[in-house]
Amino acid sequence: MKVTIRGGKCTVTRTRGDKKYPETMGGESTLLYHVKQYLNKRGYDLIKKRMWKDGHMFDERQQYLRARTWNVPKSKNIAIFDGEWNIRNSAKEFNDTGKVTFLVIRDMMSKEPRR
Repeated sequence: MKVTIRGGKCTVTRTRGDKKYPETMGGESTLLYHVKQYLNKRGYDLIKKRMWKDGHMFDERQQYLRARTWNVPKSKNIAIFDGEWNIRNSAKEFNDTGKVTFLVIRDMMSKEPRR
């Protein structure tokens, strides 16, 4: 698996030897888990969490990756989620095309107001 973050997008590309994920909600969760593992090995400190538990007005089943704490360097203070969650299955797209793209929000945990 190769994960690249550029601008507002996180692209996950399958590499040789990567497994396929079940095309269920559990498959999407497992895919996000592996993206988290990949990025955490590269210096991020992300957790996978259900969005509504953080107070976001999203479906109670939708999950995302976010920085564990607010006091991380700006380049690592991100949130990653599937912007097309309710109209596609990211695990199915990853299995079929070998590539899936998630949205990236930067400075989500910042204590300073955005400008």
